[in-house]
Amino acid sequence: MDYSNLRRQAASMKKSLFDQGYLDEQFCQVEDLQDEASPNFAEEVVTLFFKDSARLISNIEQALEKYPKDFNRWDACMQQLKGSCSSIGASRMKIECMSFRDYCGQGNAEGCMKSFQKVKREHGVLRQKLEAYFQLLRQAGPAGAATRPSM
Repeated sequence: MDYSNLRRQAASMKKSLFDQGYLDEQFCQVEDLQDEASPNFAEEVVTLFFKDSARLISNIEQALEKYPKDFNRWDACMQQLKGSCSSIGASRMKIECMSFRDYCGQGNAEGCMKSFQKVKREHGVLRQKLEAYFQLLRQAGPAGAATRPSM
């Protein structure tokens, strides 16, 4: 197996995630925390993010159903998700979370609903892309963890 080719593919995939706005510099900072003692640190953090964000999305769905037009409650729920997105560098998700919060501030329930659908869509796409990225890194071996895009 050509590990150097896999590492190039992983680097290219990561650059694409940055170029398309899915990730920001915070993701590199998470990856930089990896070392020999915890070579899968970034993947573990991202896995925890997706577990936690799925719970937060479920909480938001419940709030939207149980508390119609309770914009303060909706905003508080989305603020938690936005914080999680920021912590791993999930840029496009974070932007949609901010859009949702803007609609809350305007008292625009329809805008909130549309924005929330976008948040869920971005969540699914990001999960799929990062799962593929980390799978490629695992195939490339430990040296693949040091792939940093040139921005």
